Amino acid sequence: MNRYASLAAGFLLLVTGYAAHADDAQPFVTNKDIDLTMILPPPPANDSAETKAELGEVLTLQVTRTPEMEKRAIADAEENVWRFADVMGPKFNKETLPKFSAFFDRVVATEGAVVDPAKDIWKRPRPHQLSDLVKPVVKLSNSGSWPSGHATVGTMMGIILADMVPEKRAEIMARAAEFAHNRVVGGIHYPSDIEMGKISGSVIAAVLLNRPDFTAEYEVARSELRSDLGM
Repeated sequence: MNRYASLAAGFLLLVTGYAAHADDAQPFVTNKDIDLTMILPPPPANDSAETKAELGEVLTLQVTRTPEMEKRAIADAEENVWRFADVMGPKFNKETLPKFSAFFDRVVATEGAVVDPAKDIWKRPRPHQLSDLVKPVVKLSNSGSWPSGHATVGTMMGIILADMVPEKRAEIMARAAEFAHNRVVGGIHYPSDIEMGKISGSVIAAVLLNRPDFTAEYEVARSELRSDLGM
């Protein structure tokens, strides 16, 4: 990841400052700074052996997933850092962490600003668009499937949160992996979409952690979080 992190020095600085609401959050970088089409390979063709095999994996999981797995997948359709509350503990909540919350709103906004343009270029159909047999249990989406935005943002949040609280690194990263995999459980993504999302999230996080504007807000958010958690 160092080769990607080294690119940070040449990236354009964006406007900093805390956003009052998630919808107003400004991304730290966009696809003009990190072009995923230059990093990731293109998705496999719709009629390829790989896509057919992956579709089989989605359908197998569809008949083997439990009600609890479905419940978790539906809950994880929400893209925010508070989905890590089950590993962070009861003190981890939006009401007591306003600066931390605003900071992660910007992290989430960054995912969309980098990933969505790449999705629009590749336009990989989602499983339910290729087969009527696929019945997602999460909200349907017709945006491009490659890479998974949820896997990207889950990985980003996990890496950044684990950097803030290294004492819980193993639990946080395991939760990030579950968050990403739940898009396959939910029937809305292929496994390879998730892998590409993990790569994308790792690249974006590595770049962000080397940006002065990001690290300035990161330190404020980290301090607030660790104080609130009594660390």
